[in-house]
Amino acid sequence: MITPLSVAKAYAAVQSQAAALAPAAAEPAGGFAEILKSTLADVASNTRAAETQMVKQVQGKAELVDVATAISAAEASLETVMAVRDQVINAYQEIMRMPI
Repeated sequence: MITPLSVAKAYAAVQSQAAALAPAAAEPAGGFAEILKSTLADVASNTRAAETQMVKQVQGKAELVDVATAISAAEASLETVMAVRDQVINAYQEIMRMPI
């Protein structure tokens, strides 16, 4: 379930990534598209890491705590992307409702 707190956290996460990506004195190179691309790459990376940890656990080479941590990280990054997606959709809908 998406709550205002989760949306605020998602926004803060995207803002911190934007601040990390953009040089202090220069213009941002890719803007929102670049931030979205890197965030999706992070989600894919976290998901792959979680899958790798699950395989290692099945093989007996990893601790259950490591698997739970990897799954939690993947879930958090996916929820962030979903919250941003929902906010973009809501913003689009608001724009479409505006009178011309």
